[in-house]
Amino acid sequence: MTPSPNQNQILAFALYELRLLLAGHLGSDSEGEPSVRAAAHLTYALHNQALAVLEGKSFDVDQALEAIAKVDMQFGENFTQQLSAAICRAA
Repeated sequence: MTPSPNQNQILAFALYELRLLLAGHLGSDSEGEPSVRAAAHLTYALHNQALAVLEGKSFDVDQALEAIAKVDMQFGENFTQQLSAAICRAA
């Protein structure tokens, strides 16, 4: 019998699949919509962490936050701030 995935594994799987679907929008020469390009880079930045979760391993949270911050800087986004706000709302 195949074990049922947990919540983290389901979300990690979705993130990894989104990374594959958005791969064509990576790179500085991509001409896609800015929001799609930012999404592509965000999923790419976290795909190794998603794989770690799927494999039942841990990952360095600080390194993941740095990866998100780099996407913020590259695309003028505020994903880091949005994450902090979401965590505060949940607390």
